[in-house]
Amino acid sequence: MSKQHWLVSGVLVLLCGGVLVLFTDVETSMVRWVNCGPLSTAGEQQSRICR
Repeated sequence: MSKQHWLVSGVLVLLCGGVLVLFTDVETSMVRWVNCGPLSTAGEQQSRICR
């Protein structure tokens, strides 16, 4: 493989990794909102995760 192919491959790996991190952060925020938000029970709101 030429140097240009390695460069393109590296950029694609970084781009895919960034997208994965972004969606993981969004998913974590959504799960926390559902578990600790206005629709959760009092016990869930007092849990260690929600504090």
